[in-house]
Amino acid sequence: MLAERKGIPYIAGMIRSRLTSKSQTTIPQSVRKALGLQPGDEIGYVVENGQVVLTRVSATPEQDDPFATFSEWNSVADQQAYAGL
Repeated sequence: MLAERKGIPYIAGMIRSRLTSKSQTTIPQSVRKALGLQPGDEIGYVVENGQVVLTRVSATPEQDDPFATFSEWNSVADQQAYAGL
């Protein structure tokens, strides 16, 4: 059921958390469970029309490879040299 608070629509009975003075919050357990979040996982935010969608961001192999952004270090010789690291 949609309700309205301070002109912003929200779902009645929504899961809530409180923002600290350092702008931090704890993601409620039910949300962590629903998204399959674990410590160290990355989350993403999309802000649209005064609302936020929170989602789990899956790392791609390119994101996990610190050398992916350095194309000058992406030769076969470099891959062989750094393979054991």
